[in-house]
Amino acid sequence: MSRPKQRQAASGPDLPPHQLIASAAAWAQCLARLQEQPRLALDLEANSLYAYHEEVCLIQLSIPGQDYIIDPLAPIDLAPLGELFARPDVEKVFHAAEYDLMLVKRQFGWELNNLFDTMWAARILGINRVGLANILETYFDVHLDKRFQRSNWCERPLSQAALAYAQADTHFLLALRDKLAQELEAAGRMKEALEIFAEQTRVAPASLTFDPDSFWTMNGIRTLSPQGKAILRALAIYRDREAMRRNKPHFKILQDRTLVEIAREAPVHRDDLARIPGMSSGQIQRYGRDILRIVRENRGARAPRRPSRKPRLPQDVLDRYELLRNWRKEKGAERGVESDVILSRDALWALARKNPTSREELNGILGPWRASTYGDEILSLLWQQD
Repeated sequence: MSRPKQRQAASGPDLPPHQLIASAAAWAQCLARLQEQPRLALDLEANSLYAYHEEVCLIQLSIPGQDYIIDPLAPIDLAPLGELFARPDVEKVFHAAEYDLMLVKRQFGWELNNLFDTMWAARILGINRVGLANILETYFDVHLDKRFQRSNWCERPLSQAALAYAQADTHFLLALRDKLAQELEAAGRMKEALEIFAEQTRVAPASLTFDPDSFWTMNGIRTLSPQGKAILRALAIYRDREAMRRNKPHFKILQDRTLVEIAREAPVHRDDLARIPGMSSGQIQRYGRDILRIVRENRGARAPRRPSRKPRLPQDVLDRYELLRNWRKEKGAERGVESDVILSRDALWALARKNPTSREELNGILGPWRASTYGDEILSLLWQQD
């Protein structure tokens, strides 16, 4: 689908001045303006590449005529922003909200009502390239600077160039929201979109608790001996402890493939570590003695007991899921959208498990728009399967 491009100010230095909120006084003035707005454009920056447990490092927020960058590391009370998140009369515009919502739920305990997600709007319209940079280029002929994508946003001070990059993530969102909303209305897809947006607000944050048996998912574990698996488990536990102590993500300590190779080779001497793929001299200096100790302590050990698998689902449930999954794929192809726009994977499993036989039962699983739009087809499909 081709769309006319409209030239607007490019990102970076050509953006209008933003306001950095890093004091209680500035936050009070900002909040007074925000509380008057019917809608807010928002984005977050976190430090997932740099910390053991990621945290929100910046909150970008735009209203008509003003872009704010809020510093959550500054001594300001963000609770009123959480109240704005929860207000159903204030629309919150995000692009790809899921990750950001998981962050604020986990870190601040915030819940969000009244979401407009521009990424999901684009997906519902059948747009293939739904990254923010791609969409802004299509609609506004704006080219975002990608230099800061992997920045450590919790470092202070942040450069003006980095702040301008962050500002660009919300500066155009309200205008983009209006264009996509117009297209959703014209395509008769707004009710569908609102249902999907509401589903997105119910996303649950993943647990941050380390599972000592998570090493079983590492690539290459099947080729290890029983001793190698015992070494790998001990190494994974050691890596987690070091990552927590140094406040770094696991891969910044030792990568999975390096742990697997250590477990496979079972090095005896420090020089042996230098031949392990992925082991740098700095890692050998920092962790070498502990690694050799762990290998030594687990030499000749039996393989650890693998956690019991979840019981296999009944075959009729698996058959219904496969039937629904194929139907969803065909439906998506007919519309020219990805299949999960039709129904989420969670919805497929819920349908397969509960096997609804009436519209009333279906309404308890799907939202009103999907139940009305696809309900008869789904019920007919499940009836034929039985």
